[in-house]
Amino acid sequence: MSPRKTARSSSTVNIPQLLEPRRQGRPRGRLLAASVAAAACLGTAAVPTASAAGSEPVVSRGVTIPDFYDPPAQLPAADGSLVRTEPLPLGVSLPGLDGRPMPGTATRLMYKSTDAGGGPVAVTGAYIEPSAAWKGGGARPLVALASGTMGQGDQCAPSLSLQHPLTIGEGTVSIGYDNIAVYRFLAAGAAVVVTDYAGLGTTDRLHTYVNRVDEGHALLDAARAARSVTGASVTPASKVGLYGYSQGGGASASAAELQSSYAPDVNLAGTYAGAPPADLTEVMKGIDGSALAGALGWSINGFVQSDPSLAAIVDARTNEVGKAALKDISTMCVGDSILGYGFTNSKKWTSDGKPIADVIAAEPKLQAILAQQRIGTLKPTAPVRLATGVQDDIVGHKQARQLAVDWCRKGGDVTYEAIHLPNLGDKLLTNHLAPLLTDQGSAISWLTDRLSGRKTSSNCWSMPLQP
Repeated sequence: MSPRKTARSSSTVNIPQLLEPRRQGRPRGRLLAASVAAAACLGTAAVPTASAAGSEPVVSRGVTIPDFYDPPAQLPAADGSLVRTEPLPLGVSLPGLDGRPMPGTATRLMYKSTDAGGGPVAVTGAYIEPSAAWKGGGARPLVALASGTMGQGDQCAPSLSLQHPLTIGEGTVSIGYDNIAVYRFLAAGAAVVVTDYAGLGTTDRLHTYVNRVDEGHALLDAARAARSVTGASVTPASKVGLYGYSQGGGASASAAELQSSYAPDVNLAGTYAGAPPADLTEVMKGIDGSALAGALGWSINGFVQSDPSLAAIVDARTNEVGKAALKDISTMCVGDSILGYGFTNSKKWTSDGKPIADVIAAEPKLQAILAQQRIGTLKPTAPVRLATGVQDDIVGHKQARQLAVDWCRKGGDVTYEAIHLPNLGDKLLTNHLAPLLTDQGSAISWLTDRLSGRKTSSNCWSMPLQP
């Protein structure tokens, strides 16, 4: 197996250090207090799993990462091939009358994928075989679910949140909010596979946050890996639906575009892409100064992970405060980031006092990187339902709507939904999160209809009339 390194904390900050395996961030007093309060309110706390004997454990902000997440030195050749599996106890599960747990039996996965640079990468995730019978037509289908933003620390991995819906460490809080969607699909009788994305959970690299190719490949390869799980009822012939909101919406949208060339063997029936960050140049402007300002750090860290030559640019254009923030943020989950860096203006991180958007505008290489991340340049495979809140000021409504326009112009089968809600507070995340909750039922119904073989029709004709 590849070497596992204990987490470090150091006062010396070096951008290339972000390319190393995880290390422990410094706990923050107010976040620790908030963690204790949250645990008391929810009545639960996750107990970290110790790593295998004989290996040095990776500890991320007080949470020990299980040895399962340490990739081996060699990976299989085929994308979607299983590297290893083990039973995964679900944090919310009940015994069924027939002896099978409800809502299903879960398996932790590690599988092989290909990253944006064309190299092999180990990705973890989870497959859940449902206890309920499939209520739609045909054989049991599979939903490949891409989680919304969880963070960049390994302890934030979605597969860990299925086991521990609330994870608490020394200055970290992670909540599995997408578990609700997982359980709703299981209740409908669809099998579900969840990807952790490249580098989230696995201890060999940083998570390449919002990298469209890494995320799209990881989601499609999760669907492939699900077929090989012992006891899985899904087969290569099973219809597959892609589901995701926010970061997950970008991943599912990217996967819908890449499926025909990267994974034509995945029998794609439909895709739900909620609030997708399709144009990162615009999204970064919305995130800057918001409650989710820390996501700027995850993006920068991820770009450096994918292209180490960017480290010199980042090092030159950030001050000591910015360098320290990037290192600290690299081990954070969403809750930690909001409490530690919420509403931070990126001008505090740059060497010339300009916002990151201006830094990108002045660096052709950074502009080129973001241009490569643009979703909407390819026609998606199968029908897509794209939903975005008109008040969303974090993952901006305008750029998400433009994705629908781009797809429509390419002849895509697009159902575009503009979600009308009142303004719930600028830069607070509320305008971004509210549509996730209010539209979830409709999104799940739409996707299960596609998995049942029911036809849908594009509403691209009405785009000029929609906001």
